Amino acid sequence: MVDDPGPGSAAEQPAPVPGAAAGPLAGILVADFSRVLAGPYATMLLADMGADVIKVEGPQGDETRGWRPPVRGEVSTYYLGVNRGKRSVALDLHDPADAAAARELARRADVVIENFKPGGLAKYGLDYEAVAAANPGAVYASISGFGTGPGRHVPGYDLMVQAISGLMSLTGDPEGPPFRAGISVFDVMAGNHAVIGILAALRHRDATGRGQHVEVNLLSSALTGLVNHSSAYAAGGVVPFRMGNAHPSVFPYEPLPTADSDLIVAAANDGQFRRLCEVLGLPDVPADPRFAHNADRTAHREELRPLLVERLATRGAVEWFEALTAVGVPCGPINTIDGGFAMAERFGLDPVVEVGEGDRAVPTTRNPIRFSATPVGYRLPPPELDEHGAEVRAWLTDRKANDSD
Repeated sequence: MVDDPGPGSAAEQPAPVPGAAAGPLAGILVADFSRVLAGPYATMLLADMGADVIKVEGPQGDETRGWRPPVRGEVSTYYLGVNRGKRSVALDLHDPADAAAARELARRADVVIENFKPGGLAKYGLDYEAVAAANPGAVYASISGFGTGPGRHVPGYDLMVQAISGLMSLTGDPEGPPFRAGISVFDVMAGNHAVIGILAALRHRDATGRGQHVEVNLLSSALTGLVNHSSAYAAGGVVPFRMGNAHPSVFPYEPLPTADSDLIVAAANDGQFRRLCEVLGLPDVPADPRFAHNADRTAHREELRPLLVERLATRGAVEWFEALTAVGVPCGPINTIDGGFAMAERFGLDPVVEVGEGDRAVPTTRNPIRFSATPVGYRLPPPELDEHGAEVRAWLTDRKANDSD
């Protein structure tokens, strides 16, 4: 027997999302007070899995609406990429009536997610303590840049975290300057961590009837996401350094030149290396004590690399890709993004789905998770600002719904 989880129940939700499917999170209402990337990415994943996500925006809308080019029509593709499946309501939290509507939404929600500066929502009665007092069953997720301690006032932009965490010190040519990753990798990672935390907290609520505060920060996501490099420092006292495209612990595990372009070769164990050498016509190389095992190959990489490059120069990257993958050697050409999508199509991954109908149809990247019984769904295109404002406000001010709490 669990406690009554409180107001956040499916019976109180507004009219179902058109075309709603029975995804694994069907019936979960998410009040989304996040913007830009980490939070919206997390709530898009929740929406794909069936949650009803109400995106609360200020009067000017999510900042990414103005992050362009590129655009589709007049709309930023950045915004389109992380906001499908949601309804939008514009609320000015400085306005008492709009702030009250926001509090009512949080009172009814199963999940509240925000990425304001820590403490920034307290003045509106939308901090965790206030929401939990009115809605004890709410799972309240906060995403910040640097946590709620001494770093609470530092703005949390991904580029800053890439610099501060050490990632940039690991990225780029050893003789050149540090580089950022090509995407906001820690925003995406923190968004994924937020989803994991929310799902775990919902499981706990199912068992106890009580919600809790889930906190994620970009710097902590970054440090765990640096995996082997973090472990090198924490467990080994080693500060890693830039190696370009090389790997500190595995060889070959980097791009190598062929007759026409570079090919990524990732022969990470002895069996893969033997098969690589067989296809390259170097059958005796694995027997050389310098190259017999990974630690040997890594220690003697400067002696091994020329042997591999000499053979790879006899054929092109695509030809080698076909020959090596046929025997189970991990490798791949270095594509532009269109080539990445083409490869996914070739492998039957159907990487693009269309969301919406008619003029509102938007091609978008498929959710990477597949469920055998409760598939993800793509029900709504990314919303226009306040597109669903009237229906959401009417629901929030419905006296009958309020009286039934």
